[in-house]
This record gives sequence, structure tokens and C-alpha cells, in this order.
Amino acid sequence: MAAQFQGLKFELEYPHSLGIYEKYDEAQKAVDYLADQKFPVENLAIVGTDLKLVERVTGRKNWGSVLSQSVLTGISTGLLVGILLSLFSPDGQFWTMLLVAIGIAIVLNVIFGAVIYATSGGRRDFNSVRTTIPSKFEILCEHKHVARARELLLGMPGARAAAFE
Repeated sequence: MAAQFQGLKFELEYPHSLGIYEKYDEAQKAVDYLADQKFPVENLAIVGTDLKLVERVTGRKNWGSVLSQSVLTGISTGLLVGILLSLFSPDGQFWTMLLVAIGIAIVLNVIFGAVIYATSGGRRDFNSVRTTIPSKFEILCEHKHVARARELLLGMPGARAAAFE
């Protein structure tokens, strides 16, 4: 079954590879060239392949960082909850509801953050950010249009020279 997003299908019917590119910009340039040649580009997909998970370590975790992060999370959660609650509160109670919600959220986040850190037993004593990065980008094309797309890509500036590399 095809993945749907706002009525668009992400799957192609019997896709064929038009080419593999080292950089996204190169794949985008090829699709842009096909669009300029009036090719029906809705029959194409740029797919990131050879995925790598990259985790960038941002710092050491300690009691100070855990508690400060818990306070910041509590403030943002409390602001959200406080604003939502104040919409349904009597007139003149906006600031009271907001401050109470922020206070409760800070206390709860600090308690939960401290308990989780204390019970972690020293595992993952660091903060990090993760992302998935493709190493290559492949252009796929519907089987009905692949011959025409390949023919057009041969006319792309620099395509003939790249074929000899």
C-alpha cells in the first residue's frame, strides 16, 4: 500500500533507477533539468539510500545539567498547559493559572528527571542529538517513462563527460 500525505502517493509503480548521486543537489539538479525538458516529473522520486545514524555527543550529563534541563522542560510544559487552562478559567485568573501551571510542571519535571537520573546507574551519562543521513541519492522513475527520462538525461550538460568517469 502506498504511503499517503495530503493526497500524494510516495510509491512508484515498478520503479527503475535513473541514476545514483553522491549529493542531494546533484539529484535535484537532474530532476530540475527533466522538468525544464517538460518531462512528467510527478513520475519520479528522489530516495536517500545507504542511511547512517549519526549521534553527536553534546556534553556530559550530571546533576546540574539534569536539573536545569528538567526546569526548562517544566517551564515550556507549564506555559502550554497554563495557557490552555487560562482559556477556560474565569476572568482575571490568567496570570494565576499560568503561574500555578508553570510551578507544578517544574516541580514534577524536576522530580521525574532526578528519579530517572538517579536510577540510571551511570548508563548514558551524556547528552546527544541523533540524525539519520543518507550517503547517496537515487532517482527512481515509473517504468512507463524510464526510457524517455534516460534519453533526456543524456542531453544534460556534463552528462556525457560523467559517463566516461
